[in-house]
Amino acid sequence: MTRPPASLDTDAAPVPTGFSCGLDATLRIIAGKWKPLIVYFLAQGPNRYGALRRAVWGVSDKMLIQHLKELEADGIVRRTDHHEVPPRVDYSLTPLGHSLAAALAPLCVWGSENMATVAQVLAEREDWPKPRQATADGA
Repeated sequence: MTRPPASLDTDAAPVPTGFSCGLDATLRIIAGKWKPLIVYFLAQGPNRYGALRRAVWGVSDKMLIQHLKELEADGIVRRTDHHEVPPRVDYSLTPLGHSLAAALAPLCVWGSENMATVAQVLAEREDWPKPRQATADGA
């Protein structure tokens, strides 16, 4: 078995019980389809729930609420209730959340650089939405 690149080498620091490596610890926090996107949008600044709902395309209310609560419990997101009428609640990243956002930044770069290839690969899957075909009448 070959060793991972030095940047991925997990032998540099002791691993606490319960984790196989640093990546395992990271994935336990960001596991879930929407969590990395929530962190991405909160890295751009504090947001209210409605703004996050619009930014994270396709997320249901149930899943957004669940993921925000989990990220708050994990110390990644801070929920600030301004105790106003009408109610106003903001979500922002904690210092730990900002460090996670910085770690996710290279994934954003990789996605941007490889988006066309990823779209092509996913389009070949049966479960990926296919582009609508124009009919003879142009509809």
